[in-house]
Amino acid sequence: MYVCMCHAVTEDQVKREIDAGADTPRRIAKGCKAGTDCGSCVRRIQALLGEHGARPCPTARLAAKLGLADPGADSEESEPTPAPVAALRVA
Repeated sequence: MYVCMCHAVTEDQVKREIDAGADTPRRIAKGCKAGTDCGSCVRRIQALLGEHGARPCPTARLAAKLGLADPGADSEESEPTPAPVAALRVA
C-alpha cells in the first residue's frame, strides 16, 4: 500500500527505513523522500513509526503524559467520562 503518493513510497519502503534506523519522519524522508512534498502522509509515517517501536506518534505520547487511557487497550471497568463541553454564547 502506498504511504506517499507524491513520491510513490510504499509502507514496505517506510518499514525498511525504520529497520535501517530511521526513528523520525525527517529521517524517513531523508531515506526515501516520503513526506517531503504535500505532507499528507506524515501522520501515517508517524503511525508506522509508533507501530514498529521507533517512536510513538505525538498523540500517543500526549495521551500517556496526560494519563489518558490507551485507545487500543480493552477496558471493561467503566465507561470513560466525556470531557466537559463549553457552552456557546450567542450575542
